[in-house]
Amino acid sequence: MSEARPISILIAALGGEGGGVLTDWIVAAAGEFGFPVQSTSIPGVAQRTGATTYYIEIVPVPARELPARPVLALAPGGGDVDIVLASELLEAGRTIGSGFVTPDRTWMIASTGRSYLVVEKMAMGDGRYDNARLVKAIETHAQRHVLFDMEALAKQSGAMINAVMLGAIAGCGRVPIPAEAFERAIRADGKAVDANLRGFRAGLAAVQKVVGSRDADDVAADDRRDASALAALEDTIVMPAAARDVVVAGVRRLAAYQDLAYARLYLDRLAPIRAADARAQADGRLVRETARHLALRMSYEDVIRVAQAKIDPARLARISAELGVKPGEPFTVTEFLKPGIEELCSLLPPALAKPILAAAERRGLTERLHWGMEVSTTSVSGFLRRWRPKSHRFHDEQRAIEAWLGRIAAAAALSRDLALEIAECARLIKGYGDTLKRGGANYRAIETRLIAPILAGRMPLYRGIDAIASARAAALADPEGEALSRCLAEVEAQAAMPIAAE
Repeated sequence: MSEARPISILIAALGGEGGGVLTDWIVAAAGEFGFPVQSTSIPGVAQRTGATTYYIEIVPVPARELPARPVLALAPGGGDVDIVLASELLEAGRTIGSGFVTPDRTWMIASTGRSYLVVEKMAMGDGRYDNARLVKAIETHAQRHVLFDMEALAKQSGAMINAVMLGAIAGCGRVPIPAEAFERAIRADGKAVDANLRGFRAGLAAVQKVVGSRDADDVAADDRRDASALAALEDTIVMPAAARDVVVAGVRRLAAYQDLAYARLYLDRLAPIRAADARAQADGRLVRETARHLALRMSYEDVIRVAQAKIDPARLARISAELGVKPGEPFTVTEFLKPGIEELCSLLPPALAKPILAAAERRGLTERLHWGMEVSTTSVSGFLRRWRPKSHRFHDEQRAIEAWLGRIAAAAALSRDLALEIAECARLIKGYGDTLKRGGANYRAIETRLIAPILAGRMPLYRGIDAIASARAAALADPEGEALSRCLAEVEAQAAMPIAAE
């Protein structure tokens, strides 16, 4: 990367939030250091159907040191944005949908607050978009993200939200302009200076809490190393064109979920499926569908995943903002949990978990034993993802995944449609606790009563493919399994009819 490459910033702000003033502050601060800078804006539309977007490019080298005057872009390009700053959560989602946020480059800084769309308000029932899905999209697509309630901080500071957003830009460390320069830009503007400085400092502190105590250069260096290692792994991917985008997304997901070694295991597991796809002439479709479900199965929801969400620095920053905690002031967050014996044992090594679970099952205590717990998520203790491979749940999941992949590869030798149906059965297995238990039981019923007989030649292919599709649909429609039981009984009755007729 050239030292003179522009830093690109995309700002999505709602009407009346002072996005133009925010842009002027950034331009003024960059100009103080002689950095070439350019800004453009695209007005939004009325009735909350889109934000006004502002695009800024800053060359982090004084103009006098450049061999020629740089040519800067008037609008952002997909995959070319370093920082996306959004004053509202759904607007952050829009930038992802437009392709501006990429895992190899973009930092997303967004407010968790919502200003509801007209279509959300017009719905007969609850038409609100799911915030959890928006946050998940940000976690998946951004190289790094910082989420906190900017509107709440603005209100506490008595400032406009644009001042908080400026503090967020200063705090992320990706723009080589010191905070003092941004403060001078606010003072030079001469409007509501004291309030805007309070808002700026609140936003600065909120983001610095998330970024951590390391210097910005150290943070950027770590991110570059992580991105470089991930990019190198992606370069080794050899997959059909129809499946490559899904496989790349899976690698990124699993590297973030666990580590690069786990992402490599994902690729190793797909190698036999790629070979089976070629033999079955599936044109990459089997690899694509298997890769999609495999990434989800390998990044299963577990207690550690929940704990990671609880101790996420962005969450603690949001809580800090809501409580009005001053910069440097300590605070404690206590979580009240009531896990069952299965959830607790899922974290233990298999050698310990199995006898405990067996004893609880014999005594009928599996559903009755729960422990109330109070856990401080702001303490130095917590769940670390490196413990996950040692846990009972991890071993069970990996064994089940390998068995499912083996079924897919065996089915591909008979029929690509059969292999695709078995791959789709992974949709039944999700979550943890009771949800996982019901889904797993439904999958095992389909595996035992349909998949195994088909692979063994005890059920005709044409009938078996339709039966698996029908059974899966029944299981998804009725989590309790009653519809699935009826469907399986009907399939088995139809299979017995020719025998009875003979």
